[in-house]
Amino acid sequence: MKRLLIALLFAAWASVAAAQAVPKPGQKDLCPVCGMLVAKYPNWVASVVWKNGHAHHFDGAKDMFKFLHELPKYAPGHRREDIAGIYVTDFYNLGKVDARKALYVTGSDVLGPMGHEFVPLASKEDAADFMKDHKGKRTLGYDQVTREAAAGLDEGKF
Repeated sequence: MKRLLIALLFAAWASVAAAQAVPKPGQKDLCPVCGMLVAKYPNWVASVVWKNGHAHHFDGAKDMFKFLHELPKYAPGHRREDIAGIYVTDFYNLGKVDARKALYVTGSDVLGPMGHEFVPLASKEDAADFMKDHKGKRTLGYDQVTREAAAGLDEGKF
């Protein structure tokens, strides 16, 4: 029982430590997809952190997904296997969460810096509450966010 408790505490600590290690965008950091100043939208920041410590920051999860789906276009010379972590800002607590574990609501009445957005949420409960409170249409897991879904948000289709 003690081992299980210690393992759970370590896992929780590791998750928090990893999120705290995510570098913040500087005042002049531009989103590599749309060119917007990222630091102006701290409640929406998403980040891809590379094993060498470099990070690309985005003004929302939508542009982060576009970047990841078209890596050679937006980051020539970078490889998916060189990614150390991918993080999004949770809508409710504004903390960094692992993008691969987050849920994303589309079609809501909440708009991001670039309009319709994948709204990141840390848990199923938060996603369900958000869906009710903000008229969301769909909840997607990380692996369900396709290139077409990201492009469809710009057209109001997703």
